[in-house]
Amino acid sequence: MAKIGRIYRALVERDFKVLNAIEKGMSTYQYVPLEVIEKYSRLPESHVELSLRKLHRLKLVKRQMLMYKGYRLTYLGLDMLALRFFVKNNVVEAIGDKLGVGKESEIFRALAPGNILVAIKFLRIGRPSFRSTRRVRVYADNPRLDWYKQSKIAAEREFKALKELYYVGASVPHPLAYNRHAIVIKYINGIELYTKPSLEDPYYTLSVIIDTIKKAYQDVGIVHGDLSEYNVLVDVDNGTPYIIDWPQYVEKEHPSSLSLLRRDIVYIVRFFKKNYRVEADIDRALKYVLGESESF
Repeated sequence: MAKIGRIYRALVERDFKVLNAIEKGMSTYQYVPLEVIEKYSRLPESHVELSLRKLHRLKLVKRQMLMYKGYRLTYLGLDMLALRFFVKNNVVEAIGDKLGVGKESEIFRALAPGNILVAIKFLRIGRPSFRSTRRVRVYADNPRLDWYKQSKIAAEREFKALKELYYVGASVPHPLAYNRHAIVIKYINGIELYTKPSLEDPYYTLSVIIDTIKKAYQDVGIVHGDLSEYNVLVDVDNGTPYIIDWPQYVEKEHPSSLSLLRRDIVYIVRFFKKNYRVEADIDRALKYVLGESESF
C-alpha cells in the first residue's frame, strides 16, 4: 500500500473532524486558532489537541506558535479529506502506488468498487509555480487565491472540461468524480507521447489528437492552451492517444484562444513530423479544426 494509503488508514473519525474544522477555518485565517478548531469540530479541547499532535506528526497540518497557536492544512491533509469523500461515496475503495508526478499534480493508481482500476489526480499548485500560474491561468488572476484554492478551482475546471469532452466523443480520460483538489478518472494503461513510443500508425495517432482538438473547439468551445507531447498518453493496448491536463483551458471567446489553438497544433504537428516523419500542414490542420476544411 502506498504511503498515502497507510496514512489514511491511520486516521479515525475524530481526526477527520479536526481536518474539516481546519479547512473551514482557512477561509478566514491563514493559521486557524486552536479555539476556532475546537468550535468548528465540536470536540473537547483535550480531544482536539490529541488529534492535532497526531496530524502534525503525520505532516497533515502545519503549526505556527508565534502570536498564537494556529494550524493549517498541508496538501497531504487536503488529500485525506478528498479521499474521505471518495471512500464515503463509493467512488474509491483503495489507493495504490504513485503513477506519476507533474509540476502541478500527483497521480495514484486506485481501485473502485467492482475491482475496477482508476486513477486519482491530486492537483498541487505549489509555491515554485505559484507566480507563473497567476500569469497563465485564466482562473488565477485573483490575488486572494492561495495555493489550495487555486488547486480546488483547477480540479473543478478540469473535471468539467473532461465531462463535456468525453460526452462529445473526444479522446480524453473518462472522468468519474471530483472533490476539492482531486479528480478520479478511469485508468489508462498508457505511456507518455514524449517518450516517443513505437506507433503502429503514427498518422492515425495524430489524426485522433487533431480530431480531439477540433471537438474541443467546435463542440465544447474550449482550447487546451498548453498542448504538447507531454500532455498526450498513448494506450499501450490499442494505440489510442488521450489528451490530458485540461485545467488551463480557455473558452473560444477568449482574446488569446486562436493564438493558443495555433500553438497547440504547431507543437503537436512538429513533434510528429520530427519523430515519426508524418507530413501534415499546420495551416491546413488549423483550418480543419476551425471548420474551414474537410480534412488536414
